Amino acid sequence: MKISVVGLGYVGLSNALLLSQKEQVLAYDIIETKVQQLQQGRSPIKDQEIQQFLGNKNQLNLGFTTDFKTAVAFAECLLIATPTDYDEQKNSFDTTTVEEVIEQALALRPELLIIIKSTVPVGFTLEMKHKFATENILFSPEFLREGKALYDNLYPTRIVIGERSKRGKQLGEMFLRGTATQSAEILLTDPTEAEAIKLFSNSFLALRIAYINELDTYAELRNLDSKQIIEGIGLDPRIGTHYNNPSFGYGGYCLPKDTKQLRANYTDIPSDLVHAIVEANATRKAFIAKQVLARKPETVGIYRLTMKSGSDNFRYSSIQGVMEHLKAVNVDMVIYEPSSQAAEFAGVRIVNDLANFKKISDLILANRLDQELSDVGAKVYSRDLFGND
Repeated sequence: MKISVVGLGYVGLSNALLLSQKEQVLAYDIIETKVQQLQQGRSPIKDQEIQQFLGNKNQLNLGFTTDFKTAVAFAECLLIATPTDYDEQKNSFDTTTVEEVIEQALALRPELLIIIKSTVPVGFTLEMKHKFATENILFSPEFLREGKALYDNLYPTRIVIGERSKRGKQLGEMFLRGTATQSAEILLTDPTEAEAIKLFSNSFLALRIAYINELDTYAELRNLDSKQIIEGIGLDPRIGTHYNNPSFGYGGYCLPKDTKQLRANYTDIPSDLVHAIVEANATRKAFIAKQVLARKPETVGIYRLTMKSGSDNFRYSSIQGVMEHLKAVNVDMVIYEPSSQAAEFAGVRIVNDLANFKKISDLILANRLDQELSDVGAKVYSRDLFGND
């Protein structure tokens, strides 16, 4: 099948690479420098598997373009992976880019098959089908980690297609063909249920993080050893030892916005937990800031803005929420973030000489620890107990 992918962030680029092993793929993005970089075999994203695939792109059926009409003309199927950031004013995802792509593509090719990979509100796909009077719009959620996007596509936990039909099964098999083991379960659902799977999955992960963090808050204030408690409860196989490392809060691109969107979908639905997930995350960041202030540092060093190890993306990272609390009371801060070439971030100076950063910081705030901080351990405040994300 000929597939055009619109939007080359984590989701779009990893899907383009996955599919181009077996299908013909044309990948489109509006940013010319990004497309040029990809044409040269260089990844704009820090992701080991993506870079490996691009290094061998001559073995893939993959091209890149900045011409939207060319991408639409090429495609039998158009895969949309444009951003849907959460709009605090509208209390919903901003789906403008997705809607614009659908409208412009169907104006050129009314019978074009469209698969939405961007995360959308529950009910969005049916709304688009009605708006554009077509049955050729499907939703298929992604379950990817930043820095591991292509890996998670190659080794998926499941493939969900929001259409219970022969076509849905064929599309599921298309995604499965490019996987490393070709053993993932294909789940065919109705479109609205597929949208709900995405939001409830991420919100459950956020709930687990929030719970472990509240456990850790209790332990820290009561002078208990969080690690012992977490190891003890994790030995219950119903709970398990995965996804159990305390942090400054959940963050990254997906969990904050997806939990807020699910909360918005619950506006007229009785609930306590879904609302509490969002509030618990805000409480955790405020608590971490309070713990920092109690140490009365003159200068706080922020060690890395990234949310995860192995990633260069720091959109909505939890440490930024802590920084906001510290800025509100005029705490002096410096940042060490080697992935950034800027002189400052959010008004805070970036110092990318690690030795100098350590020297001028009275206290170093690290959401995730690294061996390079081992020589200044007495200065470091972190809740990282297990050394993983």
